[in-house]
Amino acid sequence: MRFRLLTYNIHKAIGGLDRQYRPDRVIETIRHCQPDIALLQEVDDGVPRSRHHRQVDLLGDALNLHHRAYQPNVILKEGRYGNAILSRFPLSDVQDLDLTVPLKKRRGALIAHCRLREDQHSHTLLLVNVHLGLAGFERTIQVRRILASDTIQHTRQTTGVILAGDYNDVWNSLGRRLLEPAHFRAACLRIKTFPAMFPVRALDRVYVRGPLTRHHSFAARTRTARHASDHLPLVVDLVLH
Repeated sequence: MRFRLLTYNIHKAIGGLDRQYRPDRVIETIRHCQPDIALLQEVDDGVPRSRHHRQVDLLGDALNLHHRAYQPNVILKEGRYGNAILSRFPLSDVQDLDLTVPLKKRRGALIAHCRLREDQHSHTLLLVNVHLGLAGFERTIQVRRILASDTIQHTRQTTGVILAGDYNDVWNSLGRRLLEPAHFRAACLRIKTFPAMFPVRALDRVYVRGPLTRHHSFAARTRTARHASDHLPLVVDLVLH
């Protein structure tokens, strides 16, 4: 069974260059990619800068992705922002895993099971949506915390697991040191996604474990995508065996 996964730091739908709040550009960018599952980071909820929109529903309604999960990480004076999952397939067992490191910005992993359905067959995936910290030691602690979590530890090797998001890992050290020894594989090459206008860094990544293989991957580089956020969306077509 083949499906399309998108991971995208939407930057609250504020353009990386013009600093304008334009959710229509994010919607157009995601719609162009036609994902079955979208893992989003920096998603606002009730914040004045984004007109107090609950963006997980604003985007989900516009894209006809009716299954949703939201995890507020950073609490502001008015409103909050965090991670979101939008899906064409049902989500269940949604969990928040705290990844906050003392003296650093609050971070979390949004975890959910996703039930893929095709004809008379259905398969369960485990989705882990992350936005890791800016410091190297912080990211190391966060990935180790994810790998040691009960959910990962109790998920069978025969179940597909996707660990994706904004890793902030410029040198790709997390994959070699931590994820590959834990049987995760990079689902795509180092595809540059940041900054959106002239991408030079591969900050957004997708790792998989279990019966998943990559069919195709790319960063959406449309004119709208270059202005919609400070990141480009990373798209991976995966096959679940």
